[in-house]
Amino acid sequence: MTTVDTSVAPAVTVIASPVRRRRRTGPAGWLFVAGYTVLLVAFGIFPTVYAFYLALTNDRGQFTGLNQFVKVAQDYRFLPAFLNIALYLVMWLVALVVLTVAVAVVLRGRIRPGLSAIFRFLYYVPGALAGVASVLVWLFMLDPGVSPASGLLHALGFDSFAAVLAPGDLPVIFVLIAFWTGAGGWMVVMYGALNNIPDEVLEAARMDGAGPWRTAWNIQIPMIRKWIAYMTILAFAAGTQLFVEPQLLQTASLGRVSPTWSPNQLAYVYAFQKGDFNGAAAISVFLLALGLICAGVLVSRSDLFTVDDEA
Repeated sequence: MTTVDTSVAPAVTVIASPVRRRRRTGPAGWLFVAGYTVLLVAFGIFPTVYAFYLALTNDRGQFTGLNQFVKVAQDYRFLPAFLNIALYLVMWLVALVVLTVAVAVVLRGRIRPGLSAIFRFLYYVPGALAGVASVLVWLFMLDPGVSPASGLLHALGFDSFAAVLAPGDLPVIFVLIAFWTGAGGWMVVMYGALNNIPDEVLEAARMDGAGPWRTAWNIQIPMIRKWIAYMTILAFAAGTQLFVEPQLLQTASLGRVSPTWSPNQLAYVYAFQKGDFNGAAAISVFLLALGLICAGVLVSRSDLFTVDDEA
């Protein structure tokens, strides 16, 4: 009688099974995706397609080609609005990337975990305020007559609320508001990204003689570059949509701030004061194109969607 040695069969099965295994998408996965897809189509894709339709037609629905884009680009308020938002974006993105990453690195490596958690919570609290509420808080803070920081404002040469809202100071004011409300949440995200770096990598750097800042610059920051790119893309997209802050400041200053300071405000004027929804749609398409171009550059330079090789 011939016997077969089956002692290696389990091992063969264990090794081969991952090769034959296939991922199957169950109904639960499709159900979760379906909800998001419906919202994406209803509030993302459909409005975008409709905006393109309006931008390429006139108020009678007749196709006009690029006439709407030419019309709004020739508006004397168009270029200043985009220059304002460009200056704001440069200042906002530089401050956001540099300070959030630096603070996250310090919280991750130089502060005890318990104290770090307290700081992360305090940084995140302003982000819980709605945009309008945060602007109202800053209206109070920027008025030298009632602000608790009136001494500092007077020392900087600001004796009145109108002086604070000088046109040249508006980008700085909007950056302060945006950083106060949005940076805390991104600090938490960057902290979480740093936590994904294996401790063995950091320990190897310390054994090689790398100090805290060299480790941060050469190891930690490069390893979270995808998260930094992701943050920059979303912050850029949100920054191009700046509307609430200049609109409320324009109302509070009794017209001292231009009602078309940002492209979104200019689109609002076209739509709801002139009744020109086609021109407003053309401005929105300009903003969409600007966001897509910058996002494409960041994605290609940072390999955001490249899957890391697994060991």
